[in-house]
Amino acid sequence: MPISSRFFVQSTTALLLVGFLALLGIVGMTFWLGERAQVYFNEVIAARDARSAAVDLRNALQTAESSQRGFLYTGNEVYLASYGPAKTLAERQLASVNRLLVSYEGLNASLRRLTTVINEKFAEMDATIAMKRDYRDAEALARIRTNRGKALMDEANIFFAGIISATDDRLTTGVAEQRANATLLRLFSIISGIVIVIVIGIAAVTVVRYTRELRRARTEVSVLNAGLEQRVEARTADLARANADIQRFVQIISHDLRAPLVSIVGFTSELQDSLASLRLLADRSGADDPDLKEARAAATELLPEAIGYIRSSSDKMERLINAVLKLAREGRRPLKAEAIDLKEIFTAGAAAIQHQLSEAGGKIDIDLGVPRIESDRFSLELIVSNLLDNAVKYRAKDRPLQIKVRTRPMADDRVEIEVADNGRGIAERDQARVFDLFKRSGTQDQPGEGIGLAHVLTALRNLGGDARVTSELGRGTSFHLMMPRTLAATETIAA
Repeated sequence: MPISSRFFVQSTTALLLVGFLALLGIVGMTFWLGERAQVYFNEVIAARDARSAAVDLRNALQTAESSQRGFLYTGNEVYLASYGPAKTLAERQLASVNRLLVSYEGLNASLRRLTTVINEKFAEMDATIAMKRDYRDAEALARIRTNRGKALMDEANIFFAGIISATDDRLTTGVAEQRANATLLRLFSIISGIVIVIVIGIAAVTVVRYTRELRRARTEVSVLNAGLEQRVEARTADLARANADIQRFVQIISHDLRAPLVSIVGFTSELQDSLASLRLLADRSGADDPDLKEARAAATELLPEAIGYIRSSSDKMERLINAVLKLAREGRRPLKAEAIDLKEIFTAGAAAIQHQLSEAGGKIDIDLGVPRIESDRFSLELIVSNLLDNAVKYRAKDRPLQIKVRTRPMADDRVEIEVADNGRGIAERDQARVFDLFKRSGTQDQPGEGIGLAHVLTALRNLGGDARVTSELGRGTSFHLMMPRTLAATETIAA
């Protein structure tokens, strides 16, 4: 029975869920047991350290007592050589014992008493040593015979024995808990491992069966793809022919538009030349004739104004035709990939507008996170010159112009180039169409036909990139250019 895609998805999802839950259980149990093991381990370490500190404290106290006795019996200072270090060690180990055993229930009172006993023991030994040094041997001997020092030492030994016994019990309990912890972890890991192996086995059988069916389906698809590739090639050829037809259409339309435009310009020139004769004839005729006055006004005022409008409109139409042809030619230009220093490109672009930049009191800051790329130099120079020229042209009149150029790497081996200015900005309603051909935004107080940014977008898309704009009216504009760090081919024909 064939395995349907729905059954395969549902069964594998269920198996993966079971496996995930088993794995999650292992991880959770391992984490919990690991935390328990860490607690037991810390307790064992603390008990071991406390026991060691108690033993060291007892040894230091005994060493100090032996040193005291030797000095009292002989009066020789050499016996006191170990007294000072032993006393210092005892004080340090007493502090460690108090710190390590603070968590032990019921030991707080005992620890306070142990501290008192040891302090009194050292006070008693210090006093007898001082008496011996002052040659008050009888007083020292009398103090020793009170057996106060022995009683303190015996009491301290009782505390030491209790501490060592308590820490030994804690060590024994900790080791037992560690063993139980390890046994539980081993048992749970075995059970979970068995569950995961079963889940993997069932999933493997399902995948193998489904893969066999996919292989059969792929064979059928390959047969279908053979015919599909031929259809795709045919469609691609059709698109190439359609693109070529569009290019020819643009050239033909531009030629057909230019032909009547040339005639209009020529006849306008002849008409302007004829105005001189009309003005001369009107000036020689009678001044009182109303018709001649009207003819004179037409020859000197109306007709020159009309001819001026015709000329300006003709010039604008000529520029628009040239813009269309320029965009069409850019689409057919071969792209040549070469290593490009972006700083060199922007420095050259800034030098080209240095005069306008100086007049605006402006400056250009260049911060290149990606200093070099491999692309088409002519296209990049065109893009940079248009953007820098736009920044200068649409600057704010009330502040010095500032242009910031930044580059940074992007995912998929791409790079972003940002050209930001503090100019007059673009209204939000106009931002979506600033890259459209013949579209301009804001106050039209600068020369131009609205083709610069359209040209930038065309060139950028030919390089495999794209552009977007962010702007705030009255604050400035940022153009973000996203493009490949490396052109796809060493020489490519732009689509």
